Amino acid sequence: MASTKEYRDFILEQLSEAPNITCRPMMGEFLLYSNNVLFGGIYDDRLLVKIVPENKQYKMLESIPYDGAKPMYLVEDVDDKEKLIEMIEATTRGLKQ
Repeated sequence: MASTKEYRDFILEQLSEAPNITCRPMMGEFLLYSNNVLFGGIYDDRLLVKIVPENKQYKMLESIPYDGAKPMYLVEDVDDKEKLIEMIEATTRGLKQ
């Protein structure tokens, strides 16, 4: 199942105050970048982020975005904008190291 543009738009609105968020379509799903760093994506209308030590404190469950992929963290609470942006910034920070 592909992700909907409505869910993509909702997530992008939630991340509108995060630094330089961009979104690229990829085979029915959406890849998410912050300052040109790929931090996660939208898969089957679920927000998933890469696993790094800097975001383990958010105690998210691991999930597989698609068959054959590495596990990622599933972001269940996408309604809390401040916490969501904080977690995305921590993830991006961890990926830059």
